[in-house]
This record gives sequence, structure tokens and C-alpha cells, in this order.
Amino acid sequence: MLRHRNIIASLNNDFVAVDAAQDVLLSLFTVVNIDSQVCMGLTGEIGTCLTQKECQKRGGTPNGGCAGGFAYCCVFVVTCGATVRENGTYFVNQGFPHHYDGTGSCQITLIKSTPNVCHYRLDFVKFILAGPEHVNNICNNDQFMISGASGVPGICGKNSENHMYIDSGEGHTAPIILSVVTSGPAFMRTWKIRISQIPCSSRNTGEEGCLQYYTGVSGQIKSFNYDLATGLQLSNQDYSICIRTERNFCAIQYTACADTVNNRSQSFTLVGNSNNVVQAMTSTCQADFIVIPMTMNVGRPPGTTAVTADRFCGGTLNTEANAMVSSTIRSNVKPFRLWFHTDNVESPTDIANKGFCLEYVQQPCSNIAS
Repeated sequence: MLRHRNIIASLNNDFVAVDAAQDVLLSLFTVVNIDSQVCMGLTGEIGTCLTQKECQKRGGTPNGGCAGGFAYCCVFVVTCGATVRENGTYFVNQGFPHHYDGTGSCQITLIKSTPNVCHYRLDFVKFILAGPEHVNNICNNDQFMISGASGVPGICGKNSENHMYIDSGEGHTAPIILSVVTSGPAFMRTWKIRISQIPCSSRNTGEEGCLQYYTGVSGQIKSFNYDLATGLQLSNQDYSICIRTERNFCAIQYTACADTVNNRSQSFTLVGNSNNVVQAMTSTCQADFIVIPMTMNVGRPPGTTAVTADRFCGGTLNTEANAMVSSTIRSNVKPFRLWFHTDNVESPTDIANKGFCLEYVQQPCSNIAS
């Protein structure tokens, strides 16, 4: 019997074969595939487990070990002018992690790593640009824009921890351009956007036409530049938000988020003077509104008739027009989808609207009685 301590590394094929145990046959070893495994770098970025040679060849930076120390967590970070092909690449401002106080246009180009990619997911790890002007809430100083994809509005302001899904189409398609345009007065800007390429066959691929796609039984949805202290609802928004219907769930409930900043809740303020209490509006919503199909209030008194509504605005989330207190609302329509629209005018009637923050909870199929 041949006894040994042997480590076999086949780096060219990104496989590692290991047998470090004593008193075993030479032919017995463990094979670990390290190619393209997701890993966490030492500085907190999500990377891809690769050999050092392959990481550097593909333009990444080794950031700690993975695969038991036989490979490196390769992190891809780019800034202005780059072409991105690697899944999980981070797009950052010039000089990151320091702020950027310059003006100009910073662009990168996205190219699919494989024709089987149908969506890009942009996770705004950090996103702080100058906010909109205060008359009509238009992003006329700084703006994040996407070219090569339809239905994507320009945004600005504070959007950290929010996200977008970009429909790239199937097969070989034209590149997508991400642009950050900065102008106007000095401002301490910073951005760090993780770009994931979602295969067409993935369960996490978004539905067609959805700018945002949420998964899970519960979660939180915010309009862009939502911030209870300084945020303003952005003008010229027109997009849909989708929530994956989880197995054995047949309905969904929405509740306006808690407001721990203002004396009265401003977490749902789409139309009117947000410095005052604004009643619920439904059928009269024409300029700024959110659409949730066939919705009714939850917890209405027994024996009362359900009031349904599809369109919501004002300063109170409620299916009953003129209500002054928000209610949890429920929709049984699947797939779960919302539409958000704002025009290009806020002044003079709409003042200090924050947009919306909604908590959603999917409801089991066994619990959908009215």
C-alpha cells in the first residue's frame, strides 16, 4: 500500500484535486470545481472564485481566498470608459471610495457574457447624486441614464439599496450604455453599482417590461429618490414593478411604511401639499399615481361592501376616496404587478411629495377570503 501526503492542482482547467490525508491510497482524492463559484471578498464585495492567473487575465483583482485557499475571490471593478462583460462587475465613480465633485459624463458599455442572458440587474450599493430641482422635481443637474433599453426613466438623488432590471432581450443583442451625467453646483457624489447578468432560464429573471423585480414572500418597495428627510418624488417616471408569485401564495397586501422622521406619515405622498394632511384619491388621479389592480381595504367591518380601486394618489393609501387614514390594501390579481407614473409638473399644487414606500406581504391561497 502506497502511503502519501499529496496535493494536486490543475490550474489550467480551474479544478483542484486534493488528498492531504495520510494512510490512504494514491488513487483516492477529492475534486473541487472552483470555476465561477460566487464568493465574498475580504473587503465585502461579491466576486467570482478563480485562479489568480485567470482573474488577472479577465481584468479582475484577487480579493482574498476561496475554495479552501486554492483559488482567489476575483472582484471586477470599473469606472468611466470601461466595457463590461463579466458578471457581477461593480461600476464606481472616479476616485471611489472618495466622493466625486466634478462635472461631465461617465459612461460604461455592457456586453453579454453569453447570448443566454436576458436581463441585467443593477443593484445600487451606493447611489448619491444631486437631487432634482425643487419646482417640478426634474433631474436637471445630475442624472443616471440607460441607453439601448426601453422604458427606463432617468433618475437622480438618493437611491442606495434600490435596484433596476434592464431587459436585454434574447440572443446576441446591442450593447447597453450606463451613463452618469453630473453638472450644476458642487456636490459630494458617490456611486457603486453591481451589475449582474441574469440567464434567461434563471428563476430570478424578471418579467418582460418590469423595471424592478422583487422576490420573496415579503419585502419593501420604494420609489426612486425616496427619503423621508430630504427626498422628493421624481418627475417623468413611468414604469412597472413586479413581484414574483411564490409557491402556494394567491394574493398580496400592501401597507405604507412607517414614518419615524415626520410628525405625520409622509411615506405615501404622491399628490397635494405634503405639509398638510392629504386625503386618499382614487378615480381622480390623473397626473401622479400608482396602479395596483382590483384592490380592497383589509379589515373592513363585517357585513360591509368592499370598495375596490385600481389607482391611488394623494397622501393616504386607502381604497375609499377622501379617507384620511391609511389602510392595508389587498389584491388577488396575479401576476403581482404595480405601475408608477408621474408627469413633469409639480408646481404649484404638489408640494414636498416624497413618493412612496410600501411593505408587501404575500397571502397564502388558503387565506384569500374577503
